[in-house]
Amino acid sequence: MSAQSQAAPASATTAGAAPDHLAHNYHPLPVTIATGEGAWVTDVDGRRYLDMLAGYSALNFGHRHPALIEAATEQLGRVTLTSRAFDHDLLHPFADRLTQLIGPLVTGGGPGATPMMVPMNTGAEAVETAIKIARKWGYEVKGVPAGRASIVVGHGNFHGRTTTIVSFSDDPDARDGYDPFTPGFRLVPYGDARAVADAIDETTVAVLMEPIQGESGVVVPPDDYWPTLRRVCDERGVLLIADEIQSGLGRTGTTLACELWDVRPDLVTLGKALGGGVVPVSAVVGSSDVLGVLTPGTHGSTFGGNPLACAVGLAVVALLETGEHQARARDLGTHLHARLASLVEDGLLTGVRGVGLWAGIDLDPARGTGRDLCEALLARGVLAKDTHGSTIRLAPPLVVDRPDLDLGMAALRDALTQLAADR
Repeated sequence: MSAQSQAAPASATTAGAAPDHLAHNYHPLPVTIATGEGAWVTDVDGRRYLDMLAGYSALNFGHRHPALIEAATEQLGRVTLTSRAFDHDLLHPFADRLTQLIGPLVTGGGPGATPMMVPMNTGAEAVETAIKIARKWGYEVKGVPAGRASIVVGHGNFHGRTTTIVSFSDDPDARDGYDPFTPGFRLVPYGDARAVADAIDETTVAVLMEPIQGESGVVVPPDDYWPTLRRVCDERGVLLIADEIQSGLGRTGTTLACELWDVRPDLVTLGKALGGGVVPVSAVVGSSDVLGVLTPGTHGSTFGGNPLACAVGLAVVALLETGEHQARARDLGTHLHARLASLVEDGLLTGVRGVGLWAGIDLDPARGTGRDLCEALLARGVLAKDTHGSTIRLAPPLVVDRPDLDLGMAALRDALTQLAADR
């Protein structure tokens, strides 16, 4: 799809061409995928590609993981939706198993508090839910005056694309043309704990941050950042919310990225990999001291926590409970970053960031854009996605094996070498 066709109205057609009825909200690479298995996909012409994006971490367990497909198939033969007007037999087991996995990784609350979760569908819905919970907690527990709750967020953030969430984005593509914006957010430089502390006042109910910023190019904050945020939030009576939708569920070699700094947030938003690449599943996990502000009728979702989602979510939790995928991300991540570091040493990349099986890599702008590099990789049978300028992200499925990872790195070196020779 060309830039010209991307910008054209949805009804526009070229002479002799079929009308394009798909709105131009994405600019995909020119490949049409027909099937997928593990770390590989096949296009409609039968060509295979190594998937080094994994659906922005939604496919942490690869395409059509047998345990996830089995769980979904079995549930499709039973019941798929009841709405939350009624209970179903997997809702409470899913809540129990997810809080057993994630509960020890969030703050425990006061005496008698228990871990709780709210099931939703998309990652953006989970973030919206966390915002609503934080505001309600601020009014009912902290005593913030009505209508004045504020939340501190970081520059370069990406938490979703709903109207409220883009209100505190500073990405023009995500934000421009969607005003008037929702008030109540304070943007500060990401990675600057002092700026967070300075932005907190008596109206502040929460600090909302990604442990590692994915959309910005896998930006890892200083080692003292999250421990300092935890201390500041404790001192000032503010909730710490970690958006683990991209970083969580094994991607960084730990169940949650916050474990890298031994920090337990008050609320965690989960999504993407929680649905195993099968169905959209998201959740907010925290203590009953905080989630207890939700009472019947004050929040909800027709599809949130549906039986099919719970069946897949339970199977995802089972995969994570063994620790196998976290260990793979650590071990293969060390190998990945060693290979990427060699590309920097050889002058083919200007920078590399990341942890586990997650990396942001920077190409010299004089040699091309991130899109140029992704197109060069596509020609070599590897799928990746540019983010901003000359930066791309790599996030292979956690089930990738070392030979395939090496194949991807060889293709990357070859593509970079060709781009350097062409400039």
